[in-house]
Amino acid sequence: MTCHTDKENKGGQFSGGREIKSPYGSFYSTNITPDIETGIGRWSDADFIQALKFGKSPQGKTYYPAFPYTSYRSMTEEDILAIKAYLFKQKPIYKINRAHKLRFPFSWRLSIYPWRWLFFSKNVADYDANQDVGKYLVEVLGHCAECHTARNMLGGLKQELHLAGTRYGMEEGIVPNITPDFETGIGDWSTTEIVFFLRSGLKPNGDDVQGHMREVIDDGLRHLTDEDLKSIAIYLKSVPSKHNPVSFLKRDGVSKIYDEW
Repeated sequence: MTCHTDKENKGGQFSGGREIKSPYGSFYSTNITPDIETGIGRWSDADFIQALKFGKSPQGKTYYPAFPYTSYRSMTEEDILAIKAYLFKQKPIYKINRAHKLRFPFSWRLSIYPWRWLFFSKNVADYDANQDVGKYLVEVLGHCAECHTARNMLGGLKQELHLAGTRYGMEEGIVPNITPDFETGIGDWSTTEIVFFLRSGLKPNGDDVQGHMREVIDDGLRHLTDEDLKSIAIYLKSVPSKHNPVSFLKRDGVSKIYDEW
């Protein structure tokens, strides 16, 4: 809902057109309502699975990884088809998709193929959706790493900084470190505080989150069960700690980005 709804311009729910700014230019989300002309109304189950797991359209067109199929590739087919069933119950909206506005060489769609060769694996990661609930929600369904992990010059995730935040995130720019580092991450947050934040958007210091993360909470995370939110919190506390300061700090009365990596 968050990415595929252009709320700023009062677009219809799931009808796409939202601008997603990135260091590579602007992506525009697609219409995923069941409209048969401009949406996904003609998609079969196999088409939907192919899109989410392999980043391919029904016509064989390769999607840009702004669509997080790199994370969705590990989703169970049962969950993929449950998402499809939900989307097909929504109101069909006729809305033609907008073309992306990307800088060269990213505007050259053939550039996706070497990127996929370098960074995309068709091998499904070993997540048990029933036993590794927190890991599955964070790494697959929630695709948290797609925003909370820094990327290299070619757009590949820096695995050595997994979930450690970045100065160059989509839209707001700065995306915080959510590893359990005590100085630059959420190491001093308790499991209860993480659960409360994911449901309310309120941080332990009383500050409230804004921007894209506020939408993620309002449109998605706050609707999860307490059990699922606790599983997310426990998993985030268990990932390797990464020291990576990427937030606004105030020194000598001046707000500035301090990034020591």
